[in-house]
Amino acid sequence: MLYNLLVMIKAIAPILLLTISNIFMTFAWYGHLKFKAAPIMLVVLVSWGIAFFEYCFQVPANRIGSYVYNAAQLKTIQEVITLIVFSFFSVFYLKEQFKWNYLVGFFFVVLAVFFIFKKW
Repeated sequence: MLYNLLVMIKAIAPILLLTISNIFMTFAWYGHLKFKAAPIMLVVLVSWGIAFFEYCFQVPANRIGSYVYNAAQLKTIQEVITLIVFSFFSVFYLKEQFKWNYLVGFFFVVLAVFFIFKKW
């Protein structure tokens, strides 16, 4: 039972860590769009500072995840999380509209997840 718990933790921990990492990444990459008057060098420096915290979660996520998932699976998980986090970010932080064609595109990403995780 303890072994199963450890396996489950190793499977879930990367997903949680990648989610936190992607929140930082999204703010580092796109948060400045609300501050278009800010000098670009300031934006770059602030983004680098935020990205440091992204890496503090992303690197352990991939290290822990490599015991359960292969590299293609880890990257796929990361991309799906990125799309989910960015969707919420763009709607609630940037106040942009979520359109139907985004949902269609996400469907195809889910289809990619199926093919990548399917045991052939």
